Amino acid sequence: MAPVFDYAPAPESRSVVDLAPSYGLFIDGEFTEAADGKVFKTVSPSTEEVLSEVAEAGEADVDRAVKAARKAFEKWSALPGSERAKYLFRIARIIQERSRELAVLETLDNGKPIKETRDADLPLVAAHFFYYAGWADKLDHAGYGTDPRPLGVAGQVIPWNFPLLMLAWKIAPALATGNTVVLKPAETTPLSALFFADICRQAGLPKGVVNILTGDGRAGAALIAHPDVNKVAFTGSTAVGKQIARTVAGTRKKVTLELGGKGANIVFDDAPIDQAVEGIVNGIFFNQGQVCCAGSRLLVQESIHDELLDSLKRRLTTLRLGDPLDKNTDIGAINSAEQLARITALADQGEAEGAERWSPACELPENGYWFAPTLFTNVTQAHTVARDEIFGPVLSVLTFRTPDEAVAKANNTPYGLSAGIWTEKGSRILAVANKLRAGVIWSNTFNKFDPTSPFGGYKESGYGREGGRHGLEAYLDV
Repeated sequence: MAPVFDYAPAPESRSVVDLAPSYGLFIDGEFTEAADGKVFKTVSPSTEEVLSEVAEAGEADVDRAVKAARKAFEKWSALPGSERAKYLFRIARIIQERSRELAVLETLDNGKPIKETRDADLPLVAAHFFYYAGWADKLDHAGYGTDPRPLGVAGQVIPWNFPLLMLAWKIAPALATGNTVVLKPAETTPLSALFFADICRQAGLPKGVVNILTGDGRAGAALIAHPDVNKVAFTGSTAVGKQIARTVAGTRKKVTLELGGKGANIVFDDAPIDQAVEGIVNGIFFNQGQVCCAGSRLLVQESIHDELLDSLKRRLTTLRLGDPLDKNTDIGAINSAEQLARITALADQGEAEGAERWSPACELPENGYWFAPTLFTNVTQAHTVARDEIFGPVLSVLTFRTPDEAVAKANNTPYGLSAGIWTEKGSRILAVANKLRAGVIWSNTFNKFDPTSPFGGYKESGYGREGGRHGLEAYLDV
């Protein structure tokens, strides 16, 4: 019998990140305490260790930040696009220079594996700033008229699953088009946004152009509702998205919402099995499944169901769960105790409803928030695990016989953010993609992102597009 080789630990050093014991709000180019002096702690999901103390913004702080952004807007919007581009290029280069530091920070605060923050998140963050820097002096040629104007102050609220990447998706197009920004990062992952504030200072960005308010949902709600905010951009849950839509209804605020999803990954009988298995694993276990566009529903053509499932289970036994700072780790920690409780409850409900649950043998660390990669088979469309967004490393497997059945099942969801199609026939990819009601459809791959490509959803997955030329429209008066 061939010897089994274990992976030796390969931890990334934390020494590259210099964490202060406390951080203030970033308003008008300066770090400042909250008006009422309130603070909260941010913890590392993999160890439950307190990383730092952070100021908690209230309504007075929101008002102060919006006023700073409004004041800065006059000069920032009047700059030639080529001048704004210089700042964006500078920010992009500093992000590249500090990418190792930021990757370690993101892994500490979020819980995702270092190889994801290092190889996926950070390169994409820099790429978004580079891309929109290129647009800043070409807005006349973006297809939105000969003299597109910025809207004013953008209030942006981002989630905890991709803290720095979602920041880049929001801030880069806003600045390129001449708007100023007040951004509220998620309560559980505030640190990379605060480090980005330092990058703005390092890049010499004029005061008030970017303001960062840390805090909970109340600060986000106050920002959305502020009468002097012209544009609202939100990425997060569908429930909060609906609340935001109600808040801004009847105002003149421009809104983009990127909300939840229940993406279908459709595998036809002529798909290359090993390649499809890698795509399925990437689709649902990347970032522990905490991805809006995760391929959380696997639709497999009946004739290859057993073969594909055997191969998939075999692959899952090789995934390594553990210390996110270890470069060998595939599955990191769940972001918070609250999120872990939600994933656990929905998975238990799937089992109670009669779906068959399977996880590879997996030793979970004693401290931190952990959930083993999980498969559900014998799933029907009526099962909760096939309908609700779990936002965790949980995959529901359904079968189909014909392309029409695959399309009907894929579209049988209130969401419409993403889908994947696996087949060797290009004609089938185009025919099926044409019938799927999803904003992003991948063929023979999954979770591929590029700043030049628009991203967004239909139905309860929100409206508006981020990325690409399309991402400029949300920040322009057109």
